[in-house]
Amino acid sequence: MSATNAESHAAHDAGHGEDGHAHGSLRGYLIGFFLSVVLTAVPFWLVMGDVLDSKQLTGFIVMALAVVQIVVHMVYFLHMDTRSEQGWTMMALIFTLIVVVIALSGSLWVMYHLNTNTMPFHDMQQMP
Repeated sequence: MSATNAESHAAHDAGHGEDGHAHGSLRGYLIGFFLSVVLTAVPFWLVMGDVLDSKQLTGFIVMALAVVQIVVHMVYFLHMDTRSEQGWTMMALIFTLIVVVIALSGSLWVMYHLNTNTMPFHDMQQMP
């Protein structure tokens, strides 16, 4: 093996831990951090600035950006991809998506029914 080949393998192995899995670089973490900040700031701006007229469209965009942020966290911080751990990562992704769908739909269902089924505001001075 030549010296350049050995250096190439050493540089390649430096990005992996003792278990052989790839670990993130500073560049990858900074990209993930930047994307996370943007994916948090944009929904905050949409809601607080009342940018869109439709509340349903605003809610849909916020939820879509939340799903994108979950994927960003999984790729850049948890280092999940389709090649690692013989399919366990894909099962973790599917499980995560199922949990997110249940949490989002359950939260929306509870908020909708709380809004429609709560008693209307009564004026306390009109009570006998």
